[in-house]
Amino acid sequence: MSRYFVTGATGFLGRRLVHRLVERPDCEVVHVLVRAQSRHRVAELFDSPRVVAVVGDLTADGLGIHPLPDPPDHVLHLGAIYDFTADDAEVRAVNVTGTRNVVAFAAATGARWLHHVSSIAVAGDHSGWFAESDFQLGQNLTSPYHETKFAAERIVREESAVAYRVYRPAVVVGDSGTGEMDKADGPYYFLPAISRLARLPSRIRLPGVVSGRTNIVPVDYVVAAMDHLIHADAAPGSTYHLAAPRSQPLHEVYNAFARAAGAPKMLPTPVPDSVRGLGRRTTNAIDRLPRGRAARHAVLSELGVPPQVLPHLHQQADFDTTATREALRGTGLEVPRFADYAGKLYDYWHHHLDPDRARCDHPRGRLHGRRVLITGASSGIGRATALEVARRGGIPLLVARRADRLDEVAAEVAGLGARAATYPCDLSDPGATDALVKQVLAEHDGVDMLVNNAGRSIRRSVQLATDRMHDYERTMALNYFAAVRLTLGLLDHMRQRRFGHVVNVTTQGLQAHTPRFSAYLASKAALEEFGRSAGRDTLADGITFSSVRLPLVRTEMAGETDAWRGFPHMSAKTAARYVVRALEERPEIVNVGMPPGTAAEIAARIAPRTIRAVAHLAGYQAMRESAPEARDTAHPGALPAVAGAVTRLFWRRLRSRG
Repeated sequence: MSRYFVTGATGFLGRRLVHRLVERPDCEVVHVLVRAQSRHRVAELFDSPRVVAVVGDLTADGLGIHPLPDPPDHVLHLGAIYDFTADDAEVRAVNVTGTRNVVAFAAATGARWLHHVSSIAVAGDHSGWFAESDFQLGQNLTSPYHETKFAAERIVREESAVAYRVYRPAVVVGDSGTGEMDKADGPYYFLPAISRLARLPSRIRLPGVVSGRTNIVPVDYVVAAMDHLIHADAAPGSTYHLAAPRSQPLHEVYNAFARAAGAPKMLPTPVPDSVRGLGRRTTNAIDRLPRGRAARHAVLSELGVPPQVLPHLHQQADFDTTATREALRGTGLEVPRFADYAGKLYDYWHHHLDPDRARCDHPRGRLHGRRVLITGASSGIGRATALEVARRGGIPLLVARRADRLDEVAAEVAGLGARAATYPCDLSDPGATDALVKQVLAEHDGVDMLVNNAGRSIRRSVQLATDRMHDYERTMALNYFAAVRLTLGLLDHMRQRRFGHVVNVTTQGLQAHTPRFSAYLASKAALEEFGRSAGRDTLADGITFSSVRLPLVRTEMAGETDAWRGFPHMSAKTAARYVVRALEERPEIVNVGMPPGTAAEIAARIAPRTIRAVAHLAGYQAMRESAPEARDTAHPGALPAVAGAVTRLFWRRLRSRG
């Protein structure tokens, strides 16, 4: 019967190897080293009484274990930090000090074998053949990670009193059968860029440089090979390269992923030696500019590529795998061709690790499965938008003050074979809005989109509002501050998912500057400008904003204004289609048709004074007030009012000329 002691057992390689050890018929027990705060992970990952957690720490003397377990047959040291972006001091503490402590532990417990998982990183910048028996060939170690892996292997070779074997995996990626991977690392950093390139026609070809190469192996091969090699007869000091027999050119790696993503492929382009160093010289020149390095790092970060990783993508060594292949002869274990499993890696990443996966549209439609929070959803444009979203497979989250009306809309949505959630809320109450955000986020996996539709309209000339500051405050409270509060409440959530779209329902009045609407238009102008400015802040986070400028719409709110009777109105159903267009296409501005908004905007640029006078005459003088206190006031009629106004304008212009 065999006893094992494993470090790094909860890691990607470690947990797979432990599962294989437990399945061996001669396995008695597998002790796994875990820190106290991670002890629960052992029960979550391993459903076997043979796996026993041992609380300790790689960086502590004696691994912090008291008392020592029974002598193990095999000490398997997989615990290490593999992250190029990790803190240097932490990497050295775990990778170097931790290895020295494991070596001492193996000797103290009387272990038969020490199995050390190193890395092909020990080759550093060595160029050419690197045999399994090679170690120190004068290579430079180009990062703290390379240095610590080299130092750790040297400790094993020089200080171990226990017979040891060394395993040097290449760049380990996901499972070749399922694509499963636990984190984005190595070549995975470039998958977001490849995914975005998939928007280009796949038939085009991109120029590529053929000089770069790497060595990639799937995790299932590494674990299966280690399981066999650990138990095979071998001399102490045996070293195995768990690597592909042939390094993969970077353009081949790219093309394999591009094929899976539907992105344009790369055409290998030989580069003359005189030009080969151009990229490096360009990088050095950029770094010498003021803030140049910071700018370069910002670009890489936006692409999702840690700047620390880029210099280490290209490996100059060719790794000998002769001893490994000989030891595995007859097992059927060999490194599969990368192109044969790259598609599975990409698919798993796309569905589980892609930081932009929330942005991906469903094949059945851009709104299918999207959770769309709609304010003012109990009637009018909000209700019509909710029904249209439901028809397209979306899930409307309905917000309005009247619970009974929301329930009616939810029933209509259910009649379409869809589902909706209702949230009665007075958005003009800041506390209620904050509580709404918490409730919605607690009850749903995500909010993809927000439609700020709820609003208050008021038509009153400014002369009648000099003692009614509350009109402006109440209008801003709902039309602007409530919408902004709701947007800000969802913003962190959308940033975490790297996707979100906000539609602000505004008005064509912003283009025509309609008289008597100073309170309403000011609130809508503030909301639109908030979205346009905020959208420039959040673009890299995948959060976008649209403003839908609607004309007069036949709703309860518009019906309250007598002055608009007889004017043409758009139906709420038609208005909702424009809102849905903004949800699907996500433009910055949706102008509803050429006339009258855009036409008024163009005319105002050509003849600003004339248009201002026309608006005053036709939009103000020729139309009655809506304010209750002005309805009973004698009105001379449209024609006399306009005639009087024209006369006043004429005399004012005459006096100004002097």
